[in-house]
Amino acid sequence: MNDKDLDPDPNRELKPGAEHHYRFHAPHVHLHSVFGDDWFALKAETFARFFGTPTFLIAQTVIVVVWMVINMLGWTKFDVYPFILLNLAFSLQAAYAAPLILLAQTRQADRDKAHSEADARHREDLAAASEQRQQFAAKQTELLLGLLQQNTQLTETTKQMSERIEALTLELHRRLKPGNGAQA
Repeated sequence: MNDKDLDPDPNRELKPGAEHHYRFHAPHVHLHSVFGDDWFALKAETFARFFGTPTFLIAQTVIVVVWMVINMLGWTKFDVYPFILLNLAFSLQAAYAAPLILLAQTRQADRDKAHSEADARHREDLAAASEQRQQFAAKQTELLLGLLQQNTQLTETTKQMSERIEALTLELHRRLKPGNGAQA
């Protein structure tokens, strides 16, 4: 991932639900490598990354074999058997490759550090959101338990009132029924 892939404005407010998977990396966009982000640093990193590819290794092997075959078969004699010129070429390559590789590793370490900090902040945000959801669920559960208790009490009160109404209705029917001698 290049710094160009990140949001150039870390202070921009993102809409809720916006698909922006680098939003936690955006605050680190302003960070620049200690070696800079100029043309040389970017090209040096590209070359350093190329040194470890199979393409480079195969091409270098082919060049060395052709070099040795041309000189050993006598087609030309620009670098005879101990191949001192070839050793010089390897030394020169190593002298430039080592700093370029270190440069690429340092730049990658800077990016990794910034991304790990952003990932840690993201995990903290997720933990905070989870805790908020748990607290909300606990409040909702408490509210539901309270409502259930009130419902149970109302049901018991309704039952008692129904039983009382039934008893009073029976009493009233018993008193008003002709032939009971309760009429005045």
